[in-house]
Amino acid sequence: MPADLDPRVSDYLQLQGLTPHVQRIVPLTGDASDRRYVRVLLTGRPSIVLSVHAGPITYATSTFARVAQLFALMPLPVPQILHHDDALGVLGLQDLGDVTLQAHLGGLPAPDRGKRYREAVGLIVRLQQRGAALASSAFPPYGVAFDHDKLMWELEFFVRHFLLAYRGALPDEAVRDALRVEWNSIVDELAAEPRVLCHRDYHSRNLMWHEGALYVIDFQDARMGPDTYDLVSLLRDSYVDLPDAAVDDLIDYFYALTRGAATAPAERVEFRRRFDLMALQRNLKALGTFGYQTTTRANPVYMQYVPRTLAHVRRTVTRDPRYARLAELLGGLVDELR
Repeated sequence: MPADLDPRVSDYLQLQGLTPHVQRIVPLTGDASDRRYVRVLLTGRPSIVLSVHAGPITYATSTFARVAQLFALMPLPVPQILHHDDALGVLGLQDLGDVTLQAHLGGLPAPDRGKRYREAVGLIVRLQQRGAALASSAFPPYGVAFDHDKLMWELEFFVRHFLLAYRGALPDEAVRDALRVEWNSIVDELAAEPRVLCHRDYHSRNLMWHEGALYVIDFQDARMGPDTYDLVSLLRDSYVDLPDAAVDDLIDYFYALTRGAATAPAERVEFRRRFDLMALQRNLKALGTFGYQTTTRANPVYMQYVPRTLAHVRRTVTRDPRYARLAELLGGLVDELR
């Protein structure tokens, strides 16, 4: 076993009766949370992944477990929870391998990439439609939402951790006040939209390609929000470049699945406007996360995704005159947004 392995892993494997079958333990790259993951290769049986939390958990009431149960009812393809130990803070999960949608796309011709994205869009539609049918206060996502306070907090997070900490920008108070005016305009509209169930982080690194199918992971932060939220996460992804024509096609595909093909052109234009509004807020929030991970968590891996995300923001603020003032303010603070 690796010398720096958390001793709880060994304890967990012993409690589950798996120690005699362990062939090798491999640390995995984690996400932006404080959880750690290891793959346990076993003799004579499938490998498993252990999710090692920072401390003890209460599995029965944990958000992860409750959301997994909800998604299984839809059904959405999620990893099976095999076993757990509350005191050790460890979950045993089905091993879906290492091939994210991001990685899978690299070896595919364009038509197959389009097919895979349509499958991913179809899962969003199932989440929204079945999520409405299964709505219950018994499941945590229905009690939390992208409300005004949450959306505003995320934009201020961008200011604090990307503009100030990561880029070293020094906006004076007049600029800060002007940004807050723009934030309020964005947030007021988004918070007032009808809400559907959202995965909350539905992008190419949280979709796994396993045995010929897509699986959804990292779903514990699911909550209610605009119907454009997960679609934006997928199509304005910080980790994958999608041609504008492909984005347009997939937006139309989502729209046809949820509203039917025979809708007025003006309604489609309005949906695209709402998509762009959500994309702007989410991409700014993502930049805040990348800045936080780099400057506060000393995790530089996310720096490589900043240019693509800035390009998403620039594309959005330059395509609609509504954002002219915001484009001016951000352009004065970030060179790439001029």
